[in-house]
Amino acid sequence: MTDRTDEERRSRFERSVFQSQLLLSAAVLLLVCAAYIFQPASVLDPRFFGGVSVIFVLTGASALVPWSRLDRHWAALLPVIDIFAIIFLREGNNLLGAGLLLTFPVIWLSTHFGLVGAVGGVITSAVLLWGSALVNGTGVTLAGVPALLVLPITLAFIATTTLATSSRTAAQRGLLRQQADLLEVALRRARRQEQTLDEVLNAVTFGVVAFGRDGAQTLLNRAHRGFQAEFGLPETTIEPPVMYHADRVTPYLDEERPYGRAVRGERFDDVVVWLGEPGEHRIALSVSSRQLTAPDGAPDGGVMVSRDVTREINAIQARDDLVASVSHELRTPLTSILGYLELALDDETLNPSTRSMLEVASANSDRLLALVADLLTAASEKDQQIVMSFSSCDLAEIVADSIQAQSLAAGERGISLKNAVEGPMLLEADGFRLRQVVDNLLTNAIKYNVENGSVAVSATAGDDSIDLVVSDTGIGLSELEQSKLFDRYFRAEGVRQSSIHGSGLGLSISRDIVRRHGGELSVASAVGVGTTFTATIPRAR
Repeated sequence: MTDRTDEERRSRFERSVFQSQLLLSAAVLLLVCAAYIFQPASVLDPRFFGGVSVIFVLTGASALVPWSRLDRHWAALLPVIDIFAIIFLREGNNLLGAGLLLTFPVIWLSTHFGLVGAVGGVITSAVLLWGSALVNGTGVTLAGVPALLVLPITLAFIATTTLATSSRTAAQRGLLRQQADLLEVALRRARRQEQTLDEVLNAVTFGVVAFGRDGAQTLLNRAHRGFQAEFGLPETTIEPPVMYHADRVTPYLDEERPYGRAVRGERFDDVVVWLGEPGEHRIALSVSSRQLTAPDGAPDGGVMVSRDVTREINAIQARDDLVASVSHELRTPLTSILGYLELALDDETLNPSTRSMLEVASANSDRLLALVADLLTAASEKDQQIVMSFSSCDLAEIVADSIQAQSLAAGERGISLKNAVEGPMLLEADGFRLRQVVDNLLTNAIKYNVENGSVAVSATAGDDSIDLVVSDTGIGLSELEQSKLFDRYFRAEGVRQSSIHGSGLGLSISRDIVRRHGGELSVASAVGVGTTFTATIPRAR
């Protein structure tokens, strides 16, 4: 880049030399034409003709000589010789005012050679003007001094102005050159970043669609084009004509389609859409959208990202089908085992040792049957997941019964259970399902507590809802674990590596029950401090 800049600078200097000399030649040519018209005899004067000839010869030299290969100071000879030529031309015809042509070489010297050129040009011109006056024998009188000073003073002012202008121009040119270099570097960097971004976006496996503030698409990466081409659509297609909801059969309405929502400025995550017609090849996409903003904070389009989740959805469906199938197969023999165990325990002739072993078997069978029931519930369809039966019930009584049932398990580990729920707390709900929620929360509070810890249950009644709070002094959960706590089959890392048993379904089922009541189940926890669950339950449906 430096070599190219130097070459451009040399080329620019050559053009400047020629243009400066050409400008003087044009002025001289006009002067010759005027002299030929009005004073034809003066054209034949040797001094006039010689001065004009020298200027035209220098013009040819300015065009032919490779000034970029010589020291730039050699170019100063041209304006200096021009000064002498103009003086000769002026002496050949003093009536034409040819002395004014001295402004051209003075400006040239001031522009290209700075202060030295300006001072040298003015002094040379003044000395030659005054010398010619002496040579002509006109003499220097007091009355003639102003006439001898006018032109040199004028040239001095022109040189000063030119020098100042040239300095400012040179500074501005240098600044512009620096800015141009910076812009060129920034442009190359931007192009490189754009190329890198394009390569990255085309390398990823998820589709990306970017659009401007007017909704027109500005980018479609290779993966998105592949999704469309898979169904025979043009690669520039943003969305197929028909898309289906997560149930695979309900088409999206125009106002529900993800791209339309994204263009309208909506932000959403993991919206599942199915492409392809039922009974044919189909894929599921998880679509998310984010809005972009300009530096001034105004909306500036957005980006929509789609990820192929077909395998994940099919794997989850296969897992649920397997769990449901196995659970159904386990439930029948377990029910038979429990029935025979109950009949055996009803025998009053059993000795205490046999009765104790049968009671252990019965308790573990009950636990296994509850686990199978949870698996069946989790594997069922969402709208058939939980059957509710609403009636008037007392939450305080439900909590008391649950604490009494869990007191034995808590006592084995020295965990104290504190019931701060004062009744009655009446509400319209499914008492059986609420008992299931409280049992799950208490079981977890005891199971994941420390030895000799504590569990506290409290409730705050409002006009429209009741907040049930279960707190423990257990091992706690990290923020990441809290975000996934209500996912089906999720168990914290520390729990999986311990001897504590569980299916990872209890909290998911509990939250579904609370939500079916119109409430919400939330968690707050800190590692090593404990966990607090809050179930907000409306008083009425």
